[in-house]
Amino acid sequence: MSYRQRLSLFVVIDSIIVVTAIFISGFLVNGDVYVLTEPILLSSIVLLTGHLLFSWKYNLYKKAWEYASIGELVIVLKIVSYSLLSALILQQIVLQEISFRLLAVTWLLHLLFIGGSRFVWRMYRDQLINSFPHRKRTLIIGAGSAGTMVARQLIQNKDCDLLPVGFIDDNRSKHHLDIMGIPVLGGVDSIAAAVEKWQIDNIVIAIPSLNKKELNTIFSECIKTPADTKILPMLEDLVTGKVSVNQVRDVRVEDLLGRSPVEMDLALLSDSIKNKVILVSGAGGSIGSEISRQISAFYPKQLILLGHGENSIYTIEMELKETFKGSSIEFITEIADLQDEEKMMEVMRDYQPDVVYHAAAHKHVPLMERNPEEAVKNNIIGTKNIAQAADWHGVKTFVMVSTDKAVNPTSVMGASKKLAEMIVQHMGQVSNTKFVAVRFGNVLGSRGSVIPHFKKQIERGGPVTVTHPDMIRYFMTIPEASRLVIQAGALAKGGEIFVLDMGEPVKIVDLAKNLIKLSGNSLDEIPITFTGIRPGEKLYEELLKEEEVQDEQIYPKIYVGKSTELFMDEIEEILTSYSALSREELRETLLELANRKPSPSHKEMLPISS
Repeated sequence: MSYRQRLSLFVVIDSIIVVTAIFISGFLVNGDVYVLTEPILLSSIVLLTGHLLFSWKYNLYKKAWEYASIGELVIVLKIVSYSLLSALILQQIVLQEISFRLLAVTWLLHLLFIGGSRFVWRMYRDQLINSFPHRKRTLIIGAGSAGTMVARQLIQNKDCDLLPVGFIDDNRSKHHLDIMGIPVLGGVDSIAAAVEKWQIDNIVIAIPSLNKKELNTIFSECIKTPADTKILPMLEDLVTGKVSVNQVRDVRVEDLLGRSPVEMDLALLSDSIKNKVILVSGAGGSIGSEISRQISAFYPKQLILLGHGENSIYTIEMELKETFKGSSIEFITEIADLQDEEKMMEVMRDYQPDVVYHAAAHKHVPLMERNPEEAVKNNIIGTKNIAQAADWHGVKTFVMVSTDKAVNPTSVMGASKKLAEMIVQHMGQVSNTKFVAVRFGNVLGSRGSVIPHFKKQIERGGPVTVTHPDMIRYFMTIPEASRLVIQAGALAKGGEIFVLDMGEPVKIVDLAKNLIKLSGNSLDEIPITFTGIRPGEKLYEELLKEEEVQDEQIYPKIYVGKSTELFMDEIEEILTSYSALSREELRETLLELANRKPSPSHKEMLPISS
């Protein structure tokens, strides 16, 4: 129906309602509907004219009554009251008397018929939608503004298969009340009982401002039930219009294990990246590719994507070119091996990058235990080659991605990253380039990490294998890790090891349990088995050695560790002799040097203050 047709229909219906209301009032007051007294005739004309004029003034005919609420009812009340007031004034002026009983009854009938005609349509529509048998009974956690928005959208969206039948909210003043006709059934501790009593199929967590601890508390109650648990999108996505409130999604492990993200200093980052030449090594990997995505958002002049795997480099190149199509960014790919010293020099000479983000590394702990010579080649020699090339060709800032496994390492991978950190710190002492390292814990969802491994085991029906019931790790998301690396590059003064405050560590077995429950299975269906700690693994990881710890944050949630003694002569000796050692001898040599205590004569060197 066009707007003109809709307007004509409403004008005709309202005209009939107004005239009907005044004549019924005349019958009720005078006892005879066919007696056309002067007050009735005058009131009919004035009420009809006034109603149409005030309806136009308050845009009554532009309202979508399927979304009618208190606001629309107030507008109807104003129109009816002002129309009646006009009739009252005209009666006094023309007839010199006012038929109060007639006008009072007319006002009530006018309000009832006009308001009722609108709300009857909404009630019919809601009833029609709610009567669809395929809709899943849904419990909404949170009866605040977000929760009521979700409920309204779900009720009014006939294509949605979720039907809200109850709210859960810890605000006791809302308990036993109805909101939009939907009862508030109790607090979070009532979730299980509500699901059973009201035969709930789905639970929607509709509190965008929840912190991780509160979300874990709610989720732990939800997974006690057979209902599927979903969550409202992030608040910033709702505000920016990326998603709507009815686009609920499954709860992800990142929601439960993540921490409040580190906010970036956008102005500082823009100054260090915009219109600059940036090089990312390992650009096809999990961290390197995300660093490349986030750097591109600041519009560098050139972004050199350097990596050894041609498929992964091609993939990130195509993605970035599509995402930033039409921008002035020049994306350049270089297939190169960090162990090729001459190639590293050539790349630095050709592109003269302003900033290098060194994310390329071998990171798989058990594999490096079995192949320690490859850890030396890629993680130590590779870092040395690209760092020296950066120094030789005047790169302004060099940022190395490191790991918490470099602290008191028990693995070849951790030891090789610790020695690579020493090389970077040494370069920071002798070079005009600002060399820094960034240390963080495990990254959720990166290739080779525990979460994809657990998901594959769950898809196969289990069991999920965990090495030890007490094993704990720090976790962060790939975007958070990448933001930290980029922010470190902007904060760098030279020689620092940046460390993120990663919050509370997480038990791996708890992570496995959450993934099983998020997949819709129970622990009875997908069992967990313990396989024992693998070679090189620790029960828990640290982010700083005791002698490295500095209490002061240089940026919100970012610390700088104190510099310790650098064993450069010993590292050089390993690099010249490692090929002559057996794998076990090489492993012992790497671990001994990486864990060597500073000599008594070593004088602690504090990082440059920011």
